[in-house]
Amino acid sequence: MADESTHSNWRRNLYTVWLAEVLAIMGFDAAMPFLPYYVQELGITGPGQVELWTGLLYSANAVAMGTMGPIWGSLSDRMGRKLMLERAMFGGALLLGAMGFVHNVQQLLVLRVLQGAVTGTVAASFTLVSASTPAAARAFALGMLQMGVYLGGSLGPSVGGFVADLWGYRACFLITGILLAAGGLLVALLVREARADLRKEEDGSFLEGLRLVLRSPGVLSVFGIRLLTSAAIRTVNPMLPLFVQTLVPAEARVASLVGVINSANMAATAIGSVAIGRYGARVGTRRVLLACLATAAGCHALQGLASSPMQLLLLRALAGFAIGGILVALSTALADAAPDGRQGTVFGLQSSVVSAANAIGPSLGATVAASWGLRMPFGVATAGFLLAMGMLTLVGKRSSSPQRMQGRKS
Repeated sequence: MADESTHSNWRRNLYTVWLAEVLAIMGFDAAMPFLPYYVQELGITGPGQVELWTGLLYSANAVAMGTMGPIWGSLSDRMGRKLMLERAMFGGALLLGAMGFVHNVQQLLVLRVLQGAVTGTVAASFTLVSASTPAAARAFALGMLQMGVYLGGSLGPSVGGFVADLWGYRACFLITGILLAAGGLLVALLVREARADLRKEEDGSFLEGLRLVLRSPGVLSVFGIRLLTSAAIRTVNPMLPLFVQTLVPAEARVASLVGVINSANMAATAIGSVAIGRYGARVGTRRVLLACLATAAGCHALQGLASSPMQLLLLRALAGFAIGGILVALSTALADAAPDGRQGTVFGLQSSVVSAANAIGPSLGATVAASWGLRMPFGVATAGFLLAMGMLTLVGKRSSSPQRMQGRKS
């Protein structure tokens, strides 16, 4: 790793990438929460068909992203992290904008697959910031970036809900394209990357890099917990708009309501990323992670029993606060466990892990919802968080996780 002098632009890079990622995630979340409604607008209305098509649209996107994530990550270690972030931003702008012009759900599916293969702004952003930030400031930088991701997520659903109610669901995708393009321009104009941070072609093949990363038990333990938690989250998210429909009268402005509920969840996650992350550094990350997993499990169990939108909103906000603590702890642990010069490969592989969860979760949630009702996915999510708690406990007993996962105090 280059010394701190090679990271003289790290603060400017962090704040630029932070703003770009806020815009990008705000754009994504201005459209994606309303995907089930867009599916209905495209003519899919049969019993169980909306749930199944929604699950397929999420899962196909996740499979494509998981397949390409490690490849893009390895290329970023060689060709430049800035270039890969520009690819994700500008490619996403074109593909998301095009989704506003589709005529049927099959065309939407094709674009969702291409989006998964080309985008991945979160992984690209974390790779760039992790590689360009001095080790002493990395926890702060990744915590800020995690907060930016969820700040964008908290703003996007409300913006998308009001846009959808005023101009329709197609307009949400056009807004997404514009915001991603703006984020890409910020990165292109303001980010500076030290070429000394990049690996030379002779430093090893793609497969050798994968083997090096996958030999780290610390990295693998983080991946396992991240798989379970991300799958639990995604089991519920795609079905949430349909669940909200069952809690309100038919004439209610449901898109705006879903946007507010999602925004509350994302805002709480942003706050949790900073507040719990700092608290965990003092009392031990493993203890805080166990508490956050337990809180998330309890909140999801209660969400399945909610009888009003207000109850659901409060429980989603509390769950989001806990999830913020979970994610920032896992991201920092992963950055610390990454071999020098392999940050792109590590975060690319994490993208595959999250994408696998994003493929499993929506499909499982859609199948469960279609078979047993819209309350059952919350029970499945609860089980996922409890399994993650079990894995964390087992990892702690075996002492095979990174030092941060062992409850180290600083």
